Amino acid sequence: MASEDAKFLEHHGFDYQAIEHAAKRNRQHPEKRKLGASTISQQTAKNVFLWPGRSWVRKGFEVYFTALIELMWPKERIMEVYLNSIEMGNGIYGAQAVAEEHFNTDAKDLTKAQCALIAATLPNPRKFSSKNPSAYMLKRQKRILREMKYVERMATSRTAAN
Repeated sequence: MASEDAKFLEHHGFDYQAIEHAAKRNRQHPEKRKLGASTISQQTAKNVFLWPGRSWVRKGFEVYFTALIELMWPKERIMEVYLNSIEMGNGIYGAQAVAEEHFNTDAKDLTKAQCALIAATLPNPRKFSSKNPSAYMLKRQKRILREMKYVERMATSRTAAN
């Protein structure tokens, strides 16, 4: 959440502020790489139910499946499916696979630092590696570790409210 979707526990599948920001930035700077605004819920819908690639048709189905999973699954289930379906390296899918491949351990035994390093590779785990991190990756890892504290407080307050 600290890396990909800070508002995951607050939204119902779509981060409208992030969508608006991305649309504005992409309009103002068409020469730059397109900025995305997909939430963890949207990425889960895409990874589990849809095909790779970009098209308006696929995006329409993604919206539909995102709404369904937000209605049918609790946030914990969405996160579980996301972590078990996301690509985390070239041909490496899921938290368990990356834990074994890059850290020679089980996913349940990963440290916060290792989790942050894995998260730092997203959204491009083929370009960035948690096994052999660059200086840039280590910088991202530190930022994610700082942001994890905020996510932990948010999750704790959400649990207390329920």
